[in-house]
Amino acid sequence: MRVAGTVRAPGDKSITHRALLLGALARGVSHVGGALTSLDARSSARVLRQLGAEISPLRQGDIVRIRGRGRFRAPDRALDCGNSGTTTRLLLGMLAGHRFRARLTGDASLRRRPMRRVTVPLGRMGARFEEHGGDGLPLTVRGGALRPLRYEMPVSSAQIKSSLLLAGVVGEVAVDLREPAGRSRDHTERMLRAFGYEVDEREGWIVFRPGGRIEPFDLQVPGDPSSAAFLVGAAVLAEAGELCVAGMGVNPTRIGFVQVLERMGATIRLEPGDTSFGEPVADLVVGPAALRSTEVPAGEIPGLIDEIPLLAVLASRAEGETIFRDVGELRVKESDRLGLIADNIRAVGGQAEVRRNDLLVQGVEGSPRGRVRTAGDHRIAMAFAVLGTLPGARVAIDDLGCAGVSFPGFPETLRSIAR
Repeated sequence: MRVAGTVRAPGDKSITHRALLLGALARGVSHVGGALTSLDARSSARVLRQLGAEISPLRQGDIVRIRGRGRFRAPDRALDCGNSGTTTRLLLGMLAGHRFRARLTGDASLRRRPMRRVTVPLGRMGARFEEHGGDGLPLTVRGGALRPLRYEMPVSSAQIKSSLLLAGVVGEVAVDLREPAGRSRDHTERMLRAFGYEVDEREGWIVFRPGGRIEPFDLQVPGDPSSAAFLVGAAVLAEAGELCVAGMGVNPTRIGFVQVLERMGATIRLEPGDTSFGEPVADLVVGPAALRSTEVPAGEIPGLIDEIPLLAVLASRAEGETIFRDVGELRVKESDRLGLIADNIRAVGGQAEVRRNDLLVQGVEGSPRGRVRTAGDHRIAMAFAVLGTLPGARVAIDDLGCAGVSFPGFPETLRSIAR
C-alpha cells in the first residue's frame, strides 16, 4: 500500500465527553465545534438530556449547542451509558454532589467493567451507592453534601481522577489525588483551570481547590490522537508515500505512542498549530519505516494505554521482541483487551504471549492471515484492520462495525489514505 494526502482524525473523544458534561453543568448556552459524533459521545449527550440539558444532535460538521441549567435534575428513568466507561465514571463524580437518586446502566460490555474504583473514593466524600450485582453496572447513586478528599489512587487513570475532580467541582470541596505510576491524560485539569479553578501539582499530588465557576463557553475540539494513531500505524506499515494527519491534539499526556514509534524506527514530524482551550494542536506527518523492537516500561503505559493494541500489531512486524510492561489494566477495558491482543496476533500467524501483567510480542515476517475476534472492542478491530493493509494480508475481522464507538467511518477513512 502507498499512502498519500491529508486526513483529519475525528474529534477527540476525551475532550468531547468533558465538553458535553461541563456544558450541561453551565448555566446558559455553550457551543462545541469538531465534536466527536461516535456512539460513546452520543451516550453522553443522551444521558445529559435526561438530566435536564438541551443538547442539539451530534452530526458530523455541525456545531453542538448545549443549554445547561447550572445543576442537574433528577432523571425519570435509568441512565443508559451504552458502551461508554468515560460517560459512566465521570458522570458518577458529578452526580455525587446532587441530592437525588440516579440509576446507571449500560450494555453487556460496560456492565462488566469495574466501578468500585470510583465509587469507593466517592463514598469517602459522602455519596451513597447501591450495587445491583457486584462491582459493575447497574448501579444507583444518591448524592448530597460532599466532604474534602485526600486519596492515593490504586491505578493511574484519567477516568478515576476526573470523576473525583468533578465531584470536587459540583460539591465545592477540596480534592488531593496521587497517581501511583506515570501521568494519565490531563484534559480535565486543563479545562478546569480555564474556568478559574486551582489545579496544581505539588510533590507528586494533584491539588484541586474550589473557587472557579463553570460558565458557558465556545470550544473547538481537536482531532483525537488515539484515533489518529491507527492512521499513523497504516502509514508506518505502508510501502511508500507520506501521510499528513491535520489538526491533531498533541497534549503531552496523549502522544506517548509517538515516542514509542520513534524508538521503533518511525520518523514522525509535528508541525505546531494553534491551541484550543489550553490544548495544543499540530499536524502530524509520517511515512513508512522499518521497525525494530523496544521495551515500553510501566511508567509510560498511562500515556498510551489506548494505543497498545495498535503498537502491539506493529510490534508483530518489527525486528526482535517488544515488551509492554505492567499492562494488566487492559483486562478491564471494553473487553479483556490484553488477552485478545495476544490471541489475535497468534491467530493471524504472529507470536505473542501474556506473562503475568506483561505483553510480549515477537516480530515475524510473512503476510498475516487469519480470523480476528474483537468481542465488540473498537480498538482491537481497528488495530487488526491496520495489520490487514499489509501486502498479501488476509485478515478477517468479525465486527469492524464496532469501530464506530470511537471512529465513525473508520473503514472508509482507512481506504481513503491508500493510493
